[in-house]
Amino acid sequence: MSFAVNFVQPSTEFLPQRTQRVRKGRKVSMSKKQISNKALLIGLIVSMILWGLSWPSGKVLTSYMSAFDFAMIRYIIVVLTLLPILIFLKVPLTGQRKGVPYVLAAGILLTLYSFLFYQGLKHGLAGAGGVLVTTLNPIIAYSLVILINKKIPSGNERVGLLLGLIAGCILLKIWNRSELFESGNLYFLAASFTWALMSRFTSKASFFGSSLSFSLWQYLVTIIFILPFIRFDEFKTIFSITDSIFWLNLFFSSAIVTTLATTLYFYATTILGAERASSFIFLVPFAAEIFSWLLLKESMLIHTIVGGILGIVAVYIINSKRKPGLN
Repeated sequence: MSFAVNFVQPSTEFLPQRTQRVRKGRKVSMSKKQISNKALLIGLIVSMILWGLSWPSGKVLTSYMSAFDFAMIRYIIVVLTLLPILIFLKVPLTGQRKGVPYVLAAGILLTLYSFLFYQGLKHGLAGAGGVLVTTLNPIIAYSLVILINKKIPSGNERVGLLLGLIAGCILLKIWNRSELFESGNLYFLAASFTWALMSRFTSKASFFGSSLSFSLWQYLVTIIFILPFIRFDEFKTIFSITDSIFWLNLFFSSAIVTTLATTLYFYATTILGAERASSFIFLVPFAAEIFSWLLLKESMLIHTIVGGILGIVAVYIINSKRKPGLN
């Protein structure tokens, strides 16, 4: 018996020292990689829960200021909190010039998303918006990949995309025109498409340098594009607000949700790909709905729950048998 075991797993006693070191090195590197991937997945889960909480938090902030004022002060705080982190981690702040168009495109799309996100929250429900945007996001992201890469969807993908389309129709309540145009749903739908498109650009960040520095430059570009829409007389009044609820929610939505959670998501898109990273967003709908119910006392709508579940099933089916050429 012992001979058989030794034959299958030979002792390293008589192997050259170099071979032993190589094997140990491989085991250590594989172990580190597994730990790194596990930490990334856990970080993504926590980030998605924070995203869910950001919807009711953002809803609270809509009563204090305009969309662009909110976006401006939010990303100023993000830059001020992210920059020291990058310096502490000794992350290079520069990248290749070829990445400039991607940074500009991502910044423009983030500006547009910020406006749509705010307007949707102002006119609609935080819970419903969180479910709609985050459910449709991975489905739209996957559809974009198929169109861009000119891939023919497999059987699973066709079923998943069809379910996703049905889920979208239910979430938007397309049978009710007044609900469709007055509830903020169109803003949420546009925000979902904008985010999915932006993810395609952020997923390419690692080709041109650090994904973290890419995020920093993306936020700076967003600030620049927001500037023309700012009324500085109104913007100054923000700093005279003494309400602790306002500053607590602003710090949470900026430093916690964007600096930490969103930047981690952008980093994950470079490691896992935009489609796989987007699939983790299925955690956000339930988090957004639950937190909106607990904090804002919003009712849980039947069509939102049904549409959200169908969307999650669609994402699961799409990702259950992934084609290697889609990343």
